[in-house]
Amino acid sequence: MADVRSIERRRRHRANHVPLTRLLGLVERHVGKLVEKALVGHGLTVDQWRVLDVLADGQGHAQSELAATIVVPGPTLTKIVDKLVDMALVYRIVDERDRRRVLAFLSEKGGRVHTDLAVKVEVAEAEAMTPLDDGDQEMLLDILTRLGRADAPVTTPQS
Repeated sequence: MADVRSIERRRRHRANHVPLTRLLGLVERHVGKLVEKALVGHGLTVDQWRVLDVLADGQGHAQSELAATIVVPGPTLTKIVDKLVDMALVYRIVDERDRRRVLAFLSEKGGRVHTDLAVKVEVAEAEAMTPLDDGDQEMLLDILTRLGRADAPVTTPQS
């Protein structure tokens, strides 16, 4: 854990730099806008796309797992999945191993939509990375992956 002195040293050193939280927010919004453009005509939000993309593995996922994965509060995830169910892209079934859990899966239609959009979203993400050369792109993805797996517990905001 960083101590107060090391934080203060970094603060002085980075006096002319934008704080990490602001940078991450700016990048997330920029990439989100590019992905939104890729989703135009399909009636999907970026969060709905994220759910489809997670469910594309065919494993079935509990809502709590989906909420943690796409980093939204549980009630928000419920609304997202409800909308995807209404669009016939996702369906829910009771987990046979634990009847208390409900798992979400892509429907056949959802699988087709995911397949149709996956390349478009990949192109949008590649566009976001164009300021970086290949080595920097790999390094950025590695760094973000490590930050995303940090030992700190992942929590989602309360709605």
